Amino acid sequence: MATLLKCKMVVLGCNPSFFSTTSQRLSQSFKLVVVGGGAGGCSVAAKFASVLPKNNVAIIEPSDTHYYQPMWTMIGGGMKKLEQSGRPMSQVLPKNAHWIKERASQFFPEENRLVTASGEEIKYEYLVVAMGLQLDYNKIKGLPEAFNTPGVCSNYSPKYVEKTLESLKNFKGGNAIFTFPNTPIKCAGAPQKAMYISEEYLRKHNKRDKANVIFNTSLGVLFGVKKYADALEKVVRERNIAVNFRHELLEVKPDTKEAVFRLLDDPAGNTKTFKYEMLHVTPPMSAPDLLKANKKLTNEAGYLEVDKSTLQHIRFPNIFGIGDCTNLPTSKTAAAIAGQNKIVYDNLKLQMEGKKPSQKYDGYTSCPLVTGYSKCILAEFDYDGQPLETLPINQAKERNTSFFMKKEIMPVLYWKLMLNGWWNGPGVIRKILHLGTGR
Repeated sequence: MATLLKCKMVVLGCNPSFFSTTSQRLSQSFKLVVVGGGAGGCSVAAKFASVLPKNNVAIIEPSDTHYYQPMWTMIGGGMKKLEQSGRPMSQVLPKNAHWIKERASQFFPEENRLVTASGEEIKYEYLVVAMGLQLDYNKIKGLPEAFNTPGVCSNYSPKYVEKTLESLKNFKGGNAIFTFPNTPIKCAGAPQKAMYISEEYLRKHNKRDKANVIFNTSLGVLFGVKKYADALEKVVRERNIAVNFRHELLEVKPDTKEAVFRLLDDPAGNTKTFKYEMLHVTPPMSAPDLLKANKKLTNEAGYLEVDKSTLQHIRFPNIFGIGDCTNLPTSKTAAAIAGQNKIVYDNLKLQMEGKKPSQKYDGYTSCPLVTGYSKCILAEFDYDGQPLETLPINQAKERNTSFFMKKEIMPVLYWKLMLNGWWNGPGVIRKILHLGTGR
């Protein structure tokens, strides 16, 4: 048996070109395959790569660069540079894992295998799906072409994030509009962060009296947790920001600098057109097309269908999910992934041992709501929309300390700890700081 395992390890370590003499590539087999090299995939792969023999873990990820996406809001405001948010994928993936630098193209969950874009077959005993969300800019008429014109920007893509600061610098006067789509998105607070930072930029540069700052959101509230929604309502009121609820961006007309919005509560389906000088677009988002195409793995909306407590797939017990591509009813943030990665690790390890997954995810997530160049509301909450705050203070209050944590400490936690599998969120810290309170 030991000899057989050694032989298997040698084969897995070979360069695929070794098999190029055959007309068809031989398939590869792994104990664990992780699809996606983002925050979720990288952190879970790192945990297992540290306990399983080398090359028993494979990561399927085509990208050359890994981005710390929570930094993009600050890049749009000029507080960070784009290059600070990215590192070579080869440097962040665990060294003991086998990197398959391709895109997955088909899943066959009944057969414990998948196929890559090149046609290579990858077999697995266990699978973790961590594919994130896709940005659907093309679902808005006029995009992405309008990004080539003045004033149209978006912090959600490395292609367009630097245009946000450019648009602020070139702002002359008129409407500065910030949008929120009618779909789930990465970090539901980010569209507002872009707005608050931009509003303060305009004040600092003596342009605010010439600007109408407008938030057009498809939602009916500013934030899903009342405690933080109340705090944000105070911010928009004090800073004279206009909020239009249930407005969904449909079209951008760069020639006339107009944005067309559907009025979601209008039974007749009417639209309203706004002129813009600056338009920050948060695109519609969805599960990757590959997932949506496999109905056996997903729910009706195309998201990986996992148990919200154990993160185990509801039909295939050897499959687990993490992060934005799942159907978990919590905000899609890096902090949520930090809360999920140990649950996935513990439960998948139990599954590997023939035991029933028993660890429970409470829906913890966090959204540091940056409200300018020095302040932040640090929202933390659970599945029930109840605050689950780490610090023994009122985190709904704008604070410089929360801003410092967001700007300086959280990137270090991400790069140094989370991607190496060592950061599971602040749960332990919270218990220590709230000793005797039952939290």
